[in-house]
Amino acid sequence: MLMGEFHHTIDEKNRLIVPSKFREELGNSFVITRGLEGCLFAYPLVEWNNIVTKLKSLPFTKKDARSFSRFFLSGATIAEFDKQGRINIASPLVHYADLKKNCVIVGVNERLEIWSEERWNQFMQDNEEDLSEIAEHLFDIDFNF
Repeated sequence: MLMGEFHHTIDEKNRLIVPSKFREELGNSFVITRGLEGCLFAYPLVEWNNIVTKLKSLPFTKKDARSFSRFFLSGATIAEFDKQGRINIASPLVHYADLKKNCVIVGVNERLEIWSEERWNQFMQDNEEDLSEIAEHLFDIDFNF
């Protein structure tokens, strides 16, 4: 399980250090693609293959299925770590996520999310007050945190 929040910087060559704890979970090769809410998603290959299988099962006759598949798959790239534990993020993905200098790397169960610090802070600010209500609606069973 991927979890935790780490702050790192991306350099001028679009290289970003991934914390060693996440490197072990991701494996030697993994997939990075456009995520939702303006961040990037990174998946271990096993998880990525599960998602691709689900996408293949969507009816191509549905416009939403075609649109999401295009969005999600067209940005996907295989990533590998260099000797310093860095990944090189493709320019279109850097542009999509507005990664400039300060980045936030978040473990979210089966995936990593890579955010620009500005977008992460805005996301947290926008959702902070609503999290109790969101949790109440998501968990209809007696689930205590």
